[in-house]
Amino acid sequence: MNFSTLTSQFGALTFDGLVLGAIYALVALGYTLVYGVLRLINFAHSEIFMLGTFGALLSAHAIGLNENSKPRTGLALIGTFLLVTVVAMAISGVAAVLLERIAYRGLRRRGAGRLTVLISAIGASLFLQEAVALWRGRNYETFPRFLNKEVLFTVFGAQIRSDKILILVSAVIMMIALERFVSLTRLGRGIRAVAQNQDTSVLMGVNIDRVVTLTFLIGGLMAGFAGSLNEIYFEQTRFSIGIVLGVKAFTAAVLGGIGNLRGALLGGLVLGVVESYGAAVFGGSWKDVVAFVILVLVLMFKPSGLLGETLQRARA
Repeated sequence: MNFSTLTSQFGALTFDGLVLGAIYALVALGYTLVYGVLRLINFAHSEIFMLGTFGALLSAHAIGLNENSKPRTGLALIGTFLLVTVVAMAISGVAAVLLERIAYRGLRRRGAGRLTVLISAIGASLFLQEAVALWRGRNYETFPRFLNKEVLFTVFGAQIRSDKILILVSAVIMMIALERFVSLTRLGRGIRAVAQNQDTSVLMGVNIDRVVTLTFLIGGLMAGFAGSLNEIYFEQTRFSIGIVLGVKAFTAAVLGGIGNLRGALLGGLVLGVVESYGAAVFGGSWKDVVAFVILVLVLMFKPSGLLGETLQRARA
């Protein structure tokens, strides 16, 4: 164990952990929304994130970006960022809706048990992974750098880079917008109503299928946005990129209180920071182990999570 690294680089580790945690939180929102409405852990959600990374990659290639491209500035930079994020969100959103219709809707209407739905989720996850592997191969693909990752300033030893600021700020804005949407809009009230009691919601005129589709769509959009940010930060993807990250995002959702939108945000940020600290103390090879340890500890001692409030109890 090396605590000297943690103390000497505390500021940098904290900031980098928050950036990584923001990506976890965006993906965790999909787990939280689906669980809040259907009491279902959508284990194929990690592949929805993976499809978002490829959406960002292919859109970048479509406009002529490659490994030799120079970073863009001004309106060209803004336009490129909007393009890769919108395409990634669109692909993940459509994929999430199709996933619900093909893998879950028929089982839900027939009243299938949770184990059956879980098996369907795992099967969908494996299918998407292998389909992309056949399409793109099993090697990593490099995402072209269109943003100059320059250090803007330094605070408490943390180098505040342009890409990290972009990721952290845009992720927080998206999460706040989603929380406000669910809390204040009519569609958001429908989601909360179904989460609280499906039978009563039907009597009140709520279309369950429409709400479920909307829930998967929103979760897919958030995962796609996370996929584009992941590409900007790590600059690589492959067919299995969602496996470990999906477990970490699920851990973040459980840590914050699954079914709680604010809990997903808090859980993601906390997990990212703790993981960053753990890598500094125990070594980078132990980085992924930290998330699994946290998941086990939370399930053992506080299964309701840090906040514990479920989606149906969110205030209008």
